[in-house]
Amino acid sequence: MSEIAFLILLLFASYLAGSIPSSILMGRFIRGIDIREHGSGNAGGTNVFRILGWKPALVVLIVDGFKGWFSVAVLAPAFFNAQAIPDLGVVQILCGFAAVLGHTFTIFAGFKGGKGVGTLGGMLLALFPSAFLFCLTVGILTIIFTGYVSMASIFASVSLPVFILILPPFLGTDPAPLSLIVFSLLIPFFIIFTHRSNIQQLRNGEENQFKKAMIFRKKDSD
Repeated sequence: MSEIAFLILLLFASYLAGSIPSSILMGRFIRGIDIREHGSGNAGGTNVFRILGWKPALVVLIVDGFKGWFSVAVLAPAFFNAQAIPDLGVVQILCGFAAVLGHTFTIFAGFKGGKGVGTLGGMLLALFPSAFLFCLTVGILTIIFTGYVSMASIFASVSLPVFILILPPFLGTDPAPLSLIVFSLLIPFFIIFTHRSNIQQLRNGEENQFKKAMIFRKKDSD
């Protein structure tokens, strides 16, 4: 098999891995519903939390993150080892983002999936763990101070290229490869695109806050 054919096959495998609709499957399994027809209508962890509770949401978040991590840490090296490609990082980014696209436009649910944050997080965990931890911290702090998960996702994505550039000198490690730097600069645009409806709701003062989702869950359980 040629290198191009094998890479295409690998990217398709990554896309299929990312396409596993964890939140939709969780909704079907727990309550027999399509999670996209409830709450915010999004097939993501936050909406699962709002509708089904924190335990199913945690499972969904872990599975979504694993899809990105698996594509980068397992599938990409398989191609690298088989074809002796000189730049593993580029292949990892391609495979990881194929998984993100699979999550966002899942072939198993009419190409209507989540917003890609969890899968991107798993991808980043495999590519640059320290940057992942700092971006996660930015996201958590944003939720604490604003209550908006969408805003946390955007702020975390915007901080990603900053951390990728400044962390290596402080950690005493080699600078991030150019492919990762370029990719990190593109990620905020992707996150803003997938959160465009949330941005409009923020402008209109209609965006749901995370703490309100918690109150909703408490009343629902009562």
